[in-house]
Amino acid sequence: MDFIFMLTHHDRTVQNCLDVYDSLSGVGLKHVGFKDVGVDKATLKELTRRIKADGSIAYVEVVSQTPDTIRQSIKASAELGVDRVLGGQDIKLAMETFKGGAPTYYPFPGRPVGHPTKLGGTAADVETDCRNAVASGCPGVDLLAYRATDADPLDLIRAARRGVGEKGYLIVAGSIDSPERIKAVAAAGANAFTIGSAVFEDAFAQGVQGVREQCKAVLRAVGM
Repeated sequence: MDFIFMLTHHDRTVQNCLDVYDSLSGVGLKHVGFKDVGVDKATLKELTRRIKADGSIAYVEVVSQTPDTIRQSIKASAELGVDRVLGGQDIKLAMETFKGGAPTYYPFPGRPVGHPTKLGGTAADVETDCRNAVASGCPGVDLLAYRATDADPLDLIRAARRGVGEKGYLIVAGSIDSPERIKAVAAAGANAFTIGSAVFEDAFAQGVQGVREQCKAVLRAVGM
């Protein structure tokens, strides 16, 4: 399963994201992302350049809340040079914006609201949204399972797996904060997960301090 390290805290890209990323050289991260809020576009472009120069896959997750701001964020994401865009739900616009070898798109299934984002909707809603996303050309989805307000997180992951099918790429984002939770989401059918705040708060691995050592602990957990 893939570990996507997010250079984010409380759903915002950290101000010193470039320095933090540089401090992780040699750790072995292959998937690195950030949110579309917290720092300016020039910084995000440079961060993307560094991630890709290291041979890693670069992600941006859209956390805008209104239809207009989501559209703006999707269009802005196309200018960053990232490999994958996560979040939002305007699939038609995203597929039009990212066509021709641009980023691939992984929308939110369910009913995301607020910031930090919570996820409303039932397992049936999530499964339907996932089927629709794949049918529209998306290679997978970005599921806020542990932000759920109306359903059990693992039920949502299993529903999303049914929806995206065997070949769909299912990312579980938000509130992954322990090796046990990684094991649970893997067993339920996830292909990848994101961690941001738990690393910055030294909360994933108890007694381990610093972003670099926390990331190493997550990578060890993925290999368990």
